[in-house]
Amino acid sequence: MANTGARVGERLRAIRRQKGLSLHDVEARSSLEFKASVLGAYERGERAISVPRLLRLAEIYEVPADQLLPRELDGEISLVETGSTNGMDLNAKFTIDLVRLHELDDPDAHILDRFATSLQRERQDFNGRMLTIRRSDLRVLASCMGRSLEELGSRLEQLGLRAAASAG
Repeated sequence: MANTGARVGERLRAIRRQKGLSLHDVEARSSLEFKASVLGAYERGERAISVPRLLRLAEIYEVPADQLLPRELDGEISLVETGSTNGMDLNAKFTIDLVRLHELDDPDAHILDRFATSLQRERQDFNGRMLTIRRSDLRVLASCMGRSLEELGSRLEQLGLRAAASAG
């Protein structure tokens, strides 16, 4: 199976083509924010796309961000096994403790911090203490971190970032 970057790239190319856009069309539509050569490298899986850039590309393509993710991830819906203490139910929202996140000096925490900042900007939610993570947010984050949803759930629990669960 192709690596996550290649699978994301394949999806980026598929959506661009569905929209009837060439690489140069996207370059022009983005006012040169996305160079054709860089977008091509994302699509070939030669270059990783950051979360903020993925979110921006979704805006340019006028699609929800999770649509830019590989469709194979649709089957991975449960981070909880019966009796598991460190899984998360993807059918529920959960809240990340941003205060705790800012205290961590960990590569995964740095990625999550950038992701949380981009979500806050997108949602105009700047309370700075807690951030609700939605199902589609988890899919984007897992893909950008190169992890399965189960691995992401375990890692967030290890970092102690889950503040509280609430019904979705």
